[in-house]
Amino acid sequence: MGTRPAKLWETSFGARDFGGFQDCFFRDRPMDTAQIAVVGAGVAGLSTAVCISKLVPRCSVTIVSDKFTPDTTSDVAAGMLIPHTYSDTPIHKQKQWFRETFNHLFAIANSAEAGDAGVHLVSGWQIFQSTPTEEVPFWADVVLGFRKMTEAELKKFPQHVFGQAFTTLKCECPAYLPWLEKRIKGSGGWTVTRRIEDLWELHPSFDVVVNCSGLGSRELAGDSKIFPVRGQVLQVQAPWVEHFIRDGSGLTYIYPGTSHVTLGGTRQKGDWNLFPDAENSREILSRCCALEPSLHGACNIREKVGLRPYRPGVRLQTELLVRDGQRLPVVHHYGHGSGGISVHWGTALEAARLVSECVHALRTPTPKSQL
Repeated sequence: MGTRPAKLWETSFGARDFGGFQDCFFRDRPMDTAQIAVVGAGVAGLSTAVCISKLVPRCSVTIVSDKFTPDTTSDVAAGMLIPHTYSDTPIHKQKQWFRETFNHLFAIANSAEAGDAGVHLVSGWQIFQSTPTEEVPFWADVVLGFRKMTEAELKKFPQHVFGQAFTTLKCECPAYLPWLEKRIKGSGGWTVTRRIEDLWELHPSFDVVVNCSGLGSRELAGDSKIFPVRGQVLQVQAPWVEHFIRDGSGLTYIYPGTSHVTLGGTRQKGDWNLFPDAENSREILSRCCALEPSLHGACNIREKVGLRPYRPGVRLQTELLVRDGQRLPVVHHYGHGSGGISVHWGTALEAARLVSECVHALRTPTPKSQL
């Protein structure tokens, strides 16, 4: 396995593997600063970087990505906090992630930062064509005012027999991602635009790497469990639409935002096509108009496409890479699928705790690695 220096910062200076940028970035850093790289600048990567800067003492965080907002998958997401269920993750863990995310965003929504961060409350309905097996989902007591819809409310949706009314949060990533980035830089973090082909490119410039590369993890982590689920949405001007409407299948939805209404959507597994499909757009508009006929008057229709990084469960795990006697601790944080916005802060906190454990192990003098 080779030997690891007792002090991680002994590897942090003098390295030139990462384009030599350490000369300008790290020149004035204290010698015991842990250098941490976060790969990926979507909502998972940026929120993880913020959490690390808060939870890990004496560290410097650098975000490395080939794409930043507004060109990330997260920028396409509608940003509604309605959880997706992960088949291989315990429900109590999913609820914890959702509650931590909801509380984080609720605090922002109730602050002077709400407008800049793109976070606000929105009320509406989730409707079903047949009564669901689970009439009260696991997240019902996290959102606000959850209740069964009345018969009078259901008259608006004659093709549906059951519904849930509640108030949740909408997190608009084209505003939220720059807001997170500003916080990262404000706490001394860095951003680097670069495409990573192999996580080893970051060694020995960085002591710990956090992999938030989403679909990029198929190559970077050799993970065949992750695959794209193509999502196409329409962004329209319909300012009279103030309540969200979501079909219980999750395929058709109407989500009002600050500047436009998002209409969705598609779930095309294994489809890598990033170009809008005209037939998809017609189908989306038709389905949404069936739920909200006033959308026939919507204008300024724009098409957006994103590839959800789908996996049976979010990968939150530490892996110790070893090559030629050298070691590189990697914390994996990816695979959120369509539920990333709903749980991003909760999973980022967990990823930051794993990073903290890595840093603590590297700072502890011992003949054997504690990882």
